[in-house]
Amino acid sequence: MKLTVKDLSMEFEQKVVLKGINYTFESGKIYALLGRNGAGKTTLFNCIASDLQATTMEIELDDGVNVRNQLLQEDVGYVISTPVVPDFLTGREFLRFVLDIHKIDYTKEELDGYFDYLIIDEADRDILMKNYSHGMKNKMQMLVNIITKPSILLLDEPLTSFDVVMAEQMKQMLRDIKKDRILIFSTHIMELALDLCDEVLVLHDGYIQEVNMEDLSKDDVKTKVIEMLSEETL
Repeated sequence: MKLTVKDLSMEFEQKVVLKGINYTFESGKIYALLGRNGAGKTTLFNCIASDLQATTMEIELDDGVNVRNQLLQEDVGYVISTPVVPDFLTGREFLRFVLDIHKIDYTKEELDGYFDYLIIDEADRDILMKNYSHGMKNKMQMLVNIITKPSILLLDEPLTSFDVVMAEQMKQMLRDIKKDRILIFSTHIMELALDLCDEVLVLHDGYIQEVNMEDLSKDDVKTKVIEMLSEETL
């Protein structure tokens, strides 16, 4: 499966944030999107997810059988850095709601299996999510996207709220699901990008630049990324 983004530009009140993004993402890989604060990483995600109307953009999704020039809502999963969940529902009620609206059959055992997968304690499954920690809410975001299986998963700093053990478990989970999905992962943490991701992209001055990782050590990649991010804007 391939997602091709062509000529994606975004302008806010005469400030051009994205100047012409052109890139093809493929399933089976986790892409790291690195950029300084304000570089436009979240704006890029919002345009792909249709949460923002890009100034210009062409998009193409090739699943190996059909090619579409428009993404459907169910094509894209989006895990944002500040999780938003319905605080008036318990974790179990929320999960049931998601399964029901997606017409996914389940038993009580299967429902509990979803919670077990992300190590959500039984005691936490039936309390209101307004009482969940930031990390717990983030877990629920991830769980929904595991269940609904979107073709494209956008991850905006998703691991920052997890402890060390849970972060390692989440990284392994992402490696497990990447075969049949396109995963794009934005982060400020260079070591996380190099540990988890197959490709490193740098968003700088409104454009995407790919880091050629072949024949480069981790230290060389770090140096290359820093050089890209430090380039003066022309």
